[in-house]
Amino acid sequence: MAGALVLSAAPAPAEAQPAVTTSPGIVVVDGMTQPVFSLADAIEERVYVETSVDTDHDGRPDRVAIDISRPRETATQGFKVPVIFEHSPYRKGTWNDVPYPSVLVDELPQNGVTRRSGLRGSDLAIQSARAKANLPGQLDDYYVPRGYAVVLGQSVGTGDSDGCPTSGDQAETLGTKAVIDWLNGRAKGYDANGAPVTADWTTGAVGMTGVSYNGTLPNQVATTGVNGLKTIVPVAAISSWYDYYRANGLVVAPGTYQGEDVDVLAQFTAGRARAEGPCADEIAALTEQQDRVTGDYSKFWQDRDYLDAKKVKASVFVVHGLNDWNVKTEHFAGWWDELTKRNVPRKIWLHQGGHGGPGNTASVTLPDGRTWTYKQTENRWFDYWLWNVRNGVMDEPTAVLQRENRAYTTYRNWPDPGTRDVTLQLGATDATAPGTLTSAKPKGKVEQRFVDEGRTIHPDTLVAGPDTASPNRLVYRSPVLSQDVRISGRPELRLRMAIDNKPDANLTAYLVDYGPAGTTAAPTVVTRGWMDPQNRKNPARTEPVKQGKLYDFRWTLEPKDYVFPAGHRIGVVVFSSDQEYTLLPLGGTELRVAPQHSELRLPVVGGRTVLGF
Repeated sequence: MAGALVLSAAPAPAEAQPAVTTSPGIVVVDGMTQPVFSLADAIEERVYVETSVDTDHDGRPDRVAIDISRPRETATQGFKVPVIFEHSPYRKGTWNDVPYPSVLVDELPQNGVTRRSGLRGSDLAIQSARAKANLPGQLDDYYVPRGYAVVLGQSVGTGDSDGCPTSGDQAETLGTKAVIDWLNGRAKGYDANGAPVTADWTTGAVGMTGVSYNGTLPNQVATTGVNGLKTIVPVAAISSWYDYYRANGLVVAPGTYQGEDVDVLAQFTAGRARAEGPCADEIAALTEQQDRVTGDYSKFWQDRDYLDAKKVKASVFVVHGLNDWNVKTEHFAGWWDELTKRNVPRKIWLHQGGHGGPGNTASVTLPDGRTWTYKQTENRWFDYWLWNVRNGVMDEPTAVLQRENRAYTTYRNWPDPGTRDVTLQLGATDATAPGTLTSAKPKGKVEQRFVDEGRTIHPDTLVAGPDTASPNRLVYRSPVLSQDVRISGRPELRLRMAIDNKPDANLTAYLVDYGPAGTTAAPTVVTRGWMDPQNRKNPARTEPVKQGKLYDFRWTLEPKDYVFPAGHRIGVVVFSSDQEYTLLPLGGTELRVAPQHSELRLPVVGGRTVLGF
């Protein structure tokens, strides 16, 4: 192969002259491994790895099932390879019709709602798709020919593994970590007959990847600092389960899974027989401890929080959709902040899609003129960290971001280093009429009012009509923008507000892109945010509010990178219950806002001068 570099089992820098060798080795072209090993001849085997946890309390360490595909040369010629490892709770035997709790509160009795068949179908499709080889998915098809072993594992309490699912806590983390320990000779493994099995075919270098829950598990394991885990590529991954099922003290669902909670997910991954049988007590404990009443942050959620990178040794390639409302954008942003704080080697790829990856053929042109697809970038990332191929991937721009026109560009970092927080004041001259967003201090001192009817009115209706009054929401709009305005980071809203006739309420805010007055174009919801007024000081502490008393409520909306086009207006819509995300109380809650004491902070690239008002 012209221009190819052959590397034997001991990795060497790509710049080195190719050595004459009779042993098998990877072939590198343009800094990327090539498919030179036969997938059809690959060795496939099942191993049961002994963990350090006993989640079903039967007195025996749980074992997790893993399936391995590796080049035949690892058995016939002593070729040692690194491993790409994907662990999952979705491999088999899920319970697709788990009953969901009702999100309708203040009704006695609460009516249970059964989710339709096909729960989490998008996640399952990612795992179950079969290609040429026997293992599900495409990891083995792509990477085994390039000189990697691929390991697909089944989480504790799911599929063919022992135990009970614990939905994100330390037991699940340690159950996953055990596989890396086995690959490095620190844990025991057995075949189906109980005979010991060792991983003498691997270098011990492991990279983890996966989408959604499968991407969350790499985040979990990386925080342990386990030796051998060299890199992770978490795609659409959770970094805090509190941020997945809660927001600022409020019970908030992941997008399209209204009503789901930790226990529902555990039942789904366990399968009905296990969930209603030997794991019923464990799942009942999840139901009690998750606390759908107060929504407070607690030790239960702390145990499922990975926003601490002080032990992380692995490099991290973060991949996320800017329009992912299942695993919301705070998950990548909070994790990225922590990785930056700890100076962990890292790269980020943000796309305009929803829950999932950018697609293997998505491509970006680097400043030096080279163009790489996402899959090639992933390939080169693993080659660098697992095979020590010096391909320059770490010298390239840190952030790859897809803009609204679907074109990819690169940035030095994320959020954009040129971002500055800009404060916009809310203003109004009427009790319900649309108000203003300006940098100048508003002149009026009117208080505005709206009534919660979120149970029956969809957010799309509340966002529409920015130039007309509505009794069920308040809207504030900026002047028409004279140039494009890009935000990069977390918007923050501060409202001076009272709840006039009840002891509590939901608070919801949408940041919206509106066309100029009179336009017929549909508005674009840019980002959202929620909070519980009783958690105004701390998400871990509920404090009652006094009816009719004005309080300052401050909360961040989900992070975003977005360009408001010239000629459009920036808008913020304030309402109470969100039919798509929050619990839904009976209507009629009356809320009051003092806009002259309220503000919206936007992370604007270029700062205030860009806004022009």
